[in-house]
Amino acid sequence: MHLLGAGGAGVSGAALLLVARGHALSGQDRAESGFVETLRARGVAISVGESHARQLPPEAQMVVRSAAIGLDDPQILEATRRGLPVLKYAELLGLLGPARRTLAVAGTHGKTTSSWLLYHALKGIAQAAGTDAPGSLVGGTCRVVGANAVDQAGDGWFACEACEYDRSFLQLSPEGAIVTNVEADHLDYYGTFEAIQEAFARFVDRIHPEGLLVLGRDVAARVEDAARCRVWRLGRELHVDLRGEQQGRFRFRLRGPGWATPDVQLAIPGSFNVDNAALAIALAVTLAGRTTSLSPAQCADAAARGVQRYQGALRRFEPWGTFGGIDLVHDYAHHPTEVRVTLEAARRAFPGKPLHVLFQPHQHSRTARFLEDFVESLRGADRVLVADVYGARKQIDRESAGAPDLVARLRRAGVDAHEAGDPSSAVKKLAQGLPSHCAALILGAGDIDLAHDELLEAVALRGSAARTARA
Repeated sequence: MHLLGAGGAGVSGAALLLVARGHALSGQDRAESGFVETLRARGVAISVGESHARQLPPEAQMVVRSAAIGLDDPQILEATRRGLPVLKYAELLGLLGPARRTLAVAGTHGKTTSSWLLYHALKGIAQAAGTDAPGSLVGGTCRVVGANAVDQAGDGWFACEACEYDRSFLQLSPEGAIVTNVEADHLDYYGTFEAIQEAFARFVDRIHPEGLLVLGRDVAARVEDAARCRVWRLGRELHVDLRGEQQGRFRFRLRGPGWATPDVQLAIPGSFNVDNAALAIALAVTLAGRTTSLSPAQCADAAARGVQRYQGALRRFEPWGTFGGIDLVHDYAHHPTEVRVTLEAARRAFPGKPLHVLFQPHQHSRTARFLEDFVESLRGADRVLVADVYGARKQIDRESAGAPDLVARLRRAGVDAHEAGDPSSAVKKLAQGLPSHCAALILGAGDIDLAHDELLEAVALRGSAARTARA
């Protein structure tokens, strides 16, 4: 198999599973990345740069493309000329998930974290019951696992992230699923919020009738009504009792039909992660539990212990270090809701510290459509730097707004906001303006994470200069 967009979060994870299952792979991507490095370490030859027809190996029997690779790509055209099958990543995902053992996690926000929480809940149950270990394919790297995919053993369950963009999740026919929430996003593709809801309704209709759908509190009734299986919802069949909090990390107890967990202490911050964990536990207890000899109470206890072991994913409230009282955290947040809850989590995690934010908007169209919402989300910061927009799918954007537009609106709302330029310039400006004791958030789903080393160097050099001056 030859993979185009091999460094993407989904395709790279699928590649790890394919390698584990004995397939011979090659691939191409436009840029170097951690995912590309991981595949090379597994023996996969990946070329980087502009795509050319000659890069398609003569021995290739199938081509897999990410959603970002168009049908006019030179290697796609060459594959078509040769008569090779060309699959989209979503189609491959539908083939990788084992029948009657696939559990999918969908939603506008929280998919990656909820998918890994589900994997850990399933793993906890498997370990307690002595059954086959679960697998996963998730759009972000688990910090404990060290990868974005794990191949399941034997009849183990398989937890996967189900993306709504391009209606990709309609390639899945899961045994059970989670829908965390449904909000307006990807309007460059869907056009209307009604179309998004309709897509989610079609997704839940694909769940096996003997399975289970677990819903977040606010998922629309039209999505629930489309399900042919049992449906549990937070706040209805599922009840969360908060038991405590320490620096934004919550302890809770979950009660479901006929079972309850012990207290669950999360290692990841954010009140929203209580709901994510509750959804994961509920699905695992119900479906994985029925294939073991454990009682519902034993399953709930094992799932809770599994969830407590989850330490987070890269780019999801990921600590980048503390330097002289300055806490640095990176998060993938790129939708107004995600930005808002990430700032709220940071306030709890770093109480009393000024909050400085470097935000890289993701797509010109999203920036334009949610301009005022981003202003409201970022108003909670003490200082905001806005980097240049990461122009993913710029060629299909019908609306457009950039950093100057957002900065102007923020200033009008009384926020200390500034344009920051490209990622390299932005992290230097961020570092220069940080007080000695504060928290700094680096937010965005684009390439802002690649500035990690530059930011740490800039903060460290600034601290060194301050110590020299004091001396």
